[in-house]
Amino acid sequence: MSRRSVKMPDVGEGITEVEIVEWTVEVGDAVREDEILASVMTDKATVEIPTPVDGRIVSLNGEVGQMTPVGTVIAVIETDDVSSDQTTSVVEQETSEDELEVPASEAEAQPPSVPAETKEKESEKASVPRRNLRQEPDHPIAQGRLPRPEGEKPVASPSVRKRAMDAGIRLAFVHGSGPAGRILHEDLDAFIAGEKTVAARTGAKPNTSVREHAIVGLRRRIAERMQDAVRRIPHITYVDEVDMTELESLRKHMNDRRREDQPRLTVLPYLMLAMVHAIKAYSKFSAHFDDEAGIVHEYGAAHIGMATQTDSGLMVPVVRHAEASDIWSIADEIGRLSSAARDGSIKRDELTGSTITISSLGQIGGIVSTPVINSPEVAVVGVNRIIQRPVYIDGTLVPRKIMNLSSSFDHRFIDGWDAAQFIQHIKQSLEHPATLFMEQ
Repeated sequence: MSRRSVKMPDVGEGITEVEIVEWTVEVGDAVREDEILASVMTDKATVEIPTPVDGRIVSLNGEVGQMTPVGTVIAVIETDDVSSDQTTSVVEQETSEDELEVPASEAEAQPPSVPAETKEKESEKASVPRRNLRQEPDHPIAQGRLPRPEGEKPVASPSVRKRAMDAGIRLAFVHGSGPAGRILHEDLDAFIAGEKTVAARTGAKPNTSVREHAIVGLRRRIAERMQDAVRRIPHITYVDEVDMTELESLRKHMNDRRREDQPRLTVLPYLMLAMVHAIKAYSKFSAHFDDEAGIVHEYGAAHIGMATQTDSGLMVPVVRHAEASDIWSIADEIGRLSSAARDGSIKRDELTGSTITISSLGQIGGIVSTPVINSPEVAVVGVNRIIQRPVYIDGTLVPRKIMNLSSSFDHRFIDGWDAAQFIQHIKQSLEHPATLFMEQ
């Protein structure tokens, strides 16, 4: 028998570390070559790590949510004896005892014997009914109390702690009236009485459960990118309403007359065409701002990202070279990328390289939003829902379909006047949709 170490591979794009988001095997599992060992998260996408050989998992190194450098040993696999022509490659990758979290000899060792008297005491303790403190901590919000700050431990005697544990009460939520905030038995009595008072008044016991969720994988990546963007970029948000009545009429007409091989048109392809026209007039909005170097890269191409909600979190697939595409090809690419993002088949390079982004909440788009810029871009165009409203036109009140555009810009590079002109250009194109199909 021999052992084979599996190292975190180089996933490309200069990435030096990745986050472990899921282990698909456990220690002791038998695995076959190319079976998925783990899933890891890069800056943009999830990557699956395959098993290089047949064998049995001896150890797994790394917890879910842990950042792991490329080249780190993440697993050790015990394999059958190999032929002489394979021995060299296996020996080169054989794992030293220092790399194992738990040596195999210890993992397979039998637990030490336990005296019968000790077992009986443990059995008696196990028979005492207690609530699960970790899953159901008491949280007396009705009494206006909040848990102590993180890291501050409640002070209490052993007898008070035991009584609280037996009652399923977390001392972090109990006010202490003793010296230095020590929790006394009287404090427990008051806490329990307060719970009973609330239950008697409302006829139902307060729900005091607290659920804990580790922020890992794509969710953590989103959190880090949003925090970084808001921290570094001074946002200016500009909102204006657009009369979508004529465009909606044109969209219905084009959908009714489309061929079977053509996709149904939503508002997004028209908006992308309008953005293409606006970028031709104001090229600074299709750009990346390298704030460390103090350089702005303005792109002739319009690589438009579209924020897409998936079960895993927010992704931004990219419609490349929208400036060289017609409305049908844009709509087809939108549909393809959205489906790939939601079913997890999207490729890493389809999530990178956008020069400006659209943020849309679809039918629940609300009236106004304040979208966050997809750094290092300098602009994001936010789409709100279309609603029918009465509007005065030439002194007459008529129903019109109105949509707000809520857009944010990097105020270090984009002035408010420029931002307004850019959105006004988009607005004029959408309100007079025939101009979208004219050369400009």
